[in-house]
Amino acid sequence: MKTLNAIALPALGGKYRTIEPAAPAALEISTTPSISRAVYAAGHVVADPFQASAGSSSIDWDATLSVRHELWGLGLGVAESMDTAQRGMGLDAKQALILARRTLAEARSVGGAVVVGIGTDQLGPGPYPLAEIADAYAEQLAGVEEAGGRAVMMASRQLALSAKGPDDYLAVYSQVLGASQEPVILHWLGSMFDPSLSGYWGHQSTSAASQTVLDLIGSNREKVAGIKISLLDKEHEIDFRRRLPAGVRLFTGDDFNYAELIAGDEHGHSDALLGAFAAVPRFASAALSRLDRGDADGFRRILEPTVPLSRLIFEAPTQYYKVGVVWLSYLNGWQSHFRMLGGLETGRSLVHLADVFESANSLGLFPDPELSAARAHAYFRGQGV
Repeated sequence: MKTLNAIALPALGGKYRTIEPAAPAALEISTTPSISRAVYAAGHVVADPFQASAGSSSIDWDATLSVRHELWGLGLGVAESMDTAQRGMGLDAKQALILARRTLAEARSVGGAVVVGIGTDQLGPGPYPLAEIADAYAEQLAGVEEAGGRAVMMASRQLALSAKGPDDYLAVYSQVLGASQEPVILHWLGSMFDPSLSGYWGHQSTSAASQTVLDLIGSNREKVAGIKISLLDKEHEIDFRRRLPAGVRLFTGDDFNYAELIAGDEHGHSDALLGAFAAVPRFASAALSRLDRGDADGFRRILEPTVPLSRLIFEAPTQYYKVGVVWLSYLNGWQSHFRMLGGLETGRSLVHLADVFESANSLGLFPDPELSAARAHAYFRGQGV
């Protein structure tokens, strides 16, 4: 193989480090969906590079849908219009529905799997009467179901601000679930992803909140397909998973511990609905292919080495993890530029971006290391470093 030229990347203290581009990892990619796990990678949006700025949410639709086709081509489902797509951080409710409809239409053309996030973000900050919050959820639910989609009921900032206790959450969620035509996936998003969600479900205590959620699921069993938990707490997820009613899936949103949680144990496993899989999609595809063949050790050998990269991407402040996902998409050649809705790419430092490049490179993440190295080098040069 041709020896690639080393590149200099920024480091702490105004210094530089020299990185030798690594050969791509030898991975046996699957092009078909996993049969052993339900798997969704949360897709990001590609901004219009000519419009991207602090005041713009203009989307490059062709490039955005092309990313979805890349994920489907690796056998991964797509979780659409969720926080990875900058929902609440650049993508508004109207755009989210347009995005969902476009993705669902594209999915039908290739047989791709999709679930779609719904929320209450058509409302202002609030507070609001509970009935208005339930109606906002129901409006978005109807829009997704009319387009042929299945919903992920995302956490509501408006409900977090307006609810007085767990009974208010139970009332709103039960009303919306009662209106659903198909079973939905609930989403418990921790405050590390969105600080405005602190005390969600009416409790600061995770154990008390867990009981509220289990009560909700138990009372609406036929309307709940599963729950995505994004608390970055492995032990809590395992305990919660074992307490779920039969047939209700636990979709891990733990971007720190997903390999272990998806592999599971003698009591069960988690399925996957992850932003991390949008960052390491080829590894996810190859690992799940091994798991489908009953090779749990092979699954771990492929996926566990990606966890340090994911932990780096999702480090605090965690809500800026989207920057790392888009950065890797650019470096991998899935899009032509590194700009984001609302200029969100400035949410991470140049040193952080260099760290992500170095970690990804050490895995052999880049299928075309020359392209990735050239893009990283040019980007940092363009920033004056």
